[in-house]
Amino acid sequence: MKALTYSRYGPPEVVDIRDVPRPRTASGQVLVRVHASAVNTSDWRIRAAAFPGITALPGRVMFGLLRPRNPRLGSEYAGVVEEVGDGVTRFAVGDRVFGMTTGGGASAEYLAVPAQSAIARIPDGTSFEQAAALPFGGLAALVFLAQFANVQSGQRVLVVGATGGVGAYGVQIAKALGAHVSGVSGRDSQAFLKSLGADIAIDYTQTELSAIADRFDVILDTIGTMHPRVARSLLRPGGTFLPLNMGLREVAAGLQNPFRSRKVRLAVNPDTAEDLASLAGMVAEGKLVPVIDSVFPLEEARQAHAHVEKRHRRGAVILRVRE
Repeated sequence: MKALTYSRYGPPEVVDIRDVPRPRTASGQVLVRVHASAVNTSDWRIRAAAFPGITALPGRVMFGLLRPRNPRLGSEYAGVVEEVGDGVTRFAVGDRVFGMTTGGGASAEYLAVPAQSAIARIPDGTSFEQAAALPFGGLAALVFLAQFANVQSGQRVLVVGATGGVGAYGVQIAKALGAHVSGVSGRDSQAFLKSLGADIAIDYTQTELSAIADRFDVILDTIGTMHPRVARSLLRPGGTFLPLNMGLREVAAGLQNPFRSRKVRLAVNPDTAEDLASLAGMVAEGKLVPVIDSVFPLEEARQAHAHVEKRHRRGAVILRVRE
């Protein structure tokens, strides 16, 4: 089968498509015939060993100090269950599914994953490309806003990087939770940001983040551009700043939490089947729309990686693995 691979860290040019053995279905696993995958921020950081802030050394230890420990790329997928292993009752052959894997290898024609991992059925009326666009950004936005920040109806939420792979879902999920949402994006994305449901669209080329007049209960920074000091100045008393990227400045700010009413919440969201099913439910109810920036054939995976690395996309970048 064809699979996206890399043998060394580096730019998009290190990405190759190779023929590799089709995985066997072990007990407790399902084999998915992949139709679509995605290239997200985590994928390009792993490929380039571009781990941000304090995660640089742990990232190398986890994925390989000098070269990739696992040569297979891809973490998001959508497809059809081809086989089920012994003991699997959650899924049946023919089920349309989507999910997230931490083991890599999702950008391939077949993928074997534990049936109890972050995998769920695709909502009716949702394409494989749309389903593959959901897990990474949708799970991060859902867990950070609904669980870590416990966003309530009537609260004011600011999303920085509001049209990217996580931000586009952060705006929608905050609105679904009943919040008044302001989003920060570039000039060319203002109309798109409003279409996602943002009540206020802020153009960062015209307004410095520190000059935003409103005050917020929750700030979600999806791209690591807001300094914790600025975030605290924009929060209401008791408010929460949620940075997805963690460096020394975020850690230092978090250590001040016992002495501050405005908190910096440092966390990493787990990827669970329950949360993925919640996302699917929101899509089925019309509360969440999958957001796709662009679709590339698998053969153009290098271009897809290069596009994600520019960090100016509107939603997810998808790889079409098969027609």
